[in-house]
Amino acid sequence: MDEAMRPYRGIRVLDAGQGIAGPYCGMMLAACGADVIKLEPAEGDWSRGLGSAKDGVSVMTVCFNRGKRSVVLDLKSDAGRAAAAKLASQADVLIEAFRPGVAARIGLGPQNAKADAVCLSISGFGQSGPYRERPCTDSVAQAFSGFVALNAGADGAPHKAGPFIVDMATGIHAFAAVQVALAARAQDSTPRQRIIDMSLMAAASNLLTHQIGEWGYQGTSAAPPNAPAGAYQAADGAWVMITLVRQAEWLTICDVLDIPDAKVDPRFASFPLRWENRDALYAIVRAAFAKRDSTHWVTQLQGARLLADRVNTPLDWLANEHVVAYGAASQVPQPQLGEVPLPMLPGLGHWRAPAPGLGEHTVQVLAEIGA
Repeated sequence: MDEAMRPYRGIRVLDAGQGIAGPYCGMMLAACGADVIKLEPAEGDWSRGLGSAKDGVSVMTVCFNRGKRSVVLDLKSDAGRAAAAKLASQADVLIEAFRPGVAARIGLGPQNAKADAVCLSISGFGQSGPYRERPCTDSVAQAFSGFVALNAGADGAPHKAGPFIVDMATGIHAFAAVQVALAARAQDSTPRQRIIDMSLMAAASNLLTHQIGEWGYQGTSAAPPNAPAGAYQAADGAWVMITLVRQAEWLTICDVLDIPDAKVDPRFASFPLRWENRDALYAIVRAAFAKRDSTHWVTQLQGARLLADRVNTPLDWLANEHVVAYGAASQVPQPQLGEVPLPMLPGLGHWRAPAPGLGEHTVQVLAEIGA
């Protein structure tokens, strides 16, 4: 990574989050030069045991904790809480993801932080309101926000998205908010804390900004704006995704798929009409795609300058010629696992530092703070 893109050298971060959202924010701060101390319980961040793992390090650990230093403390003990409070008192950024009120009881609240610290709290539903104590995960936030309701499958049932999109979005928003707070601190001659209340609920709803706006404005359900956008199975079993944003593109799709009758059918003459008559529309488009293989359709659709591509797996993406030429992925060397292929951090570049072993830096960090 370009050193010019690492402006947070000299900034210390105490990352007491687990899983994805908080650790992802902390990892990006580390990629930008910050000294990030990852605080873990004796059993480690729960992400260490999920998915592919070896010797206490999982692929998820590498994804969200590379470049950090790991410290293990028993926060149920007086000595552990005292050490945590001392770490917090020397951090420029304090990240915690406990239930509201817990951080303050264990030495990781704003009262333990520096007078000009940035204090980031990540929770499911936020630090206030009637749901503040509710447990929440990525899946719960997807359901609560309305995302799942809008993600109906071919079976008609609502489905969550496969990736941890809400956790990732929360981490990205947290990273942006911390950057704004650090910039404000740099311009402020008066020491003051900056408190950031970040919730999965808010991040999930932000993913649905347009949909919430449409539904709220209309007071009812809003039709998807661009039928017949979607994924269609070709004759070889592979899937092709198409979308459209202009009426002229619908006419071109009809030409490429060789469905001239649909092109002049009054039921499909506009975006609203196509949605109103979607069952008939989708049946026609599905039948057309089933006549030829995916390579043919992708070639023809893209050749007509339409918005279309093959539906790839992550392995397809890693092996894709453009991904390779662009350098969109790189191998991260991890002692316990070998090399782990990961995508670049958009706009920041590649961050190839390994993730720490559990408690690898406990002695070193505690010696630095005299604990």
